[in-house]
Amino acid sequence: MLTAVVALLLAAPQAPYYAAEPAAAPAKSQLVAGELLWRCAGDGCFAGKSDGRPVVDCQAFVRTVGRVKSFAVAGAPLPADQLEKCNARAR
Repeated sequence: MLTAVVALLLAAPQAPYYAAEPAAAPAKSQLVAGELLWRCAGDGCFAGKSDGRPVVDCQAFVRTVGRVKSFAVAGAPLPADQLEKCNARAR
């Protein structure tokens, strides 16, 4: 019984660590930016945690997708100065 519970927990998808709201809808529902796999639906994109700093992961994302309206890390919005720094790297 315990083995089955552990297997279910390991198979469950992880909650997204990053959430981004691109200024324009991305062309693809899945994309790779930096070392992260992003999944996009509606007006938001989501990715798991990486070993990088959040602003660096944001910059990789905007180089692929373009400017973002918002970027959140573990549910907390990226500070305005870091969001500005991130968007400065947009394609």
